[in-house]
Amino acid sequence: MPLASIDKDDYAGFCDFLESACGIVLGDNKQYLVQSRLGRLMADTGAVSLGDLVARLRRETDGGPLRERVIEAMTTNETLWFRDRYPFDILGRQVLPRLASEGRSPVRIWSAACSSGQEPYSISMTVEDFLAAQPGALRDVRILATDVSPAVLADARAASYEADALSRGLPEDYRRRYFEPDPAAGSGRWRLREPVRRRVRFSQFNLLDSYAPLGQFDVIFCRNVLIYFSTLLKTDILSRMAAILAPGGYLFLGASESVSRYSDAFETERCCTGSVFRRK
Repeated sequence: MPLASIDKDDYAGFCDFLESACGIVLGDNKQYLVQSRLGRLMADTGAVSLGDLVARLRRETDGGPLRERVIEAMTTNETLWFRDRYPFDILGRQVLPRLASEGRSPVRIWSAACSSGQEPYSISMTVEDFLAAQPGALRDVRILATDVSPAVLADARAASYEADALSRGLPEDYRRRYFEPDPAAGSGRWRLREPVRRRVRFSQFNLLDSYAPLGQFDVIFCRNVLIYFSTLLKTDILSRMAAILAPGGYLFLGASESVSRYSDAFETERCCTGSVFRRK
């Protein structure tokens, strides 16, 4: 249910709210996006205009249900299995063997903005492949997957997907090896097998919050996220990620993203299938 025409001042106020709440920068020409994503929410809540909605958001305390619903509606949750493929090839062929040779244990991997679980579970399947080829090479691998949306995290924890969702990037042999029918959720759904699920822990987290409680990581995936942030926030996020990434640790960004102009804490490592950024 699309919104009616949006007042310029109301749109500016909403943009300010969204950037302060979760860092997303809409820009001056995304009124259509707001209209398409907030129409049903506005109807459900009885808000008569975007300005009315912003006023309600400002009256609500942090973490309130309306704030969470708006952030969830405006957050892009589109994701694929093994998106772009090359990061997972680099992880399995170069990063994990190197971490094993260095004797790191436990190996900690962070999947930031994990959406409904495809990325962290793709990481876990990559780890499973590596351990099958080299049993005992890594004794303990732990994956933390975070997102700002409680709803998508609930879906991710369930690890149950419709067949159409599995067709988006998941090789057929991976479906056979790592998924099983999920009769509890109804016909046509598939659930990730327990050994791959248990390696991943999900937690709600806003990338604008303090990173200190997360601990230190050997690998961070933050793919196709920075493109939504301002230059100032990109610089801040990369600085704080560098602070919790072990020296020599790896940062995977999206195919169109880079650390250049935002951080000098990383160096680019070229690989046969792509590149990864390594903590100096």
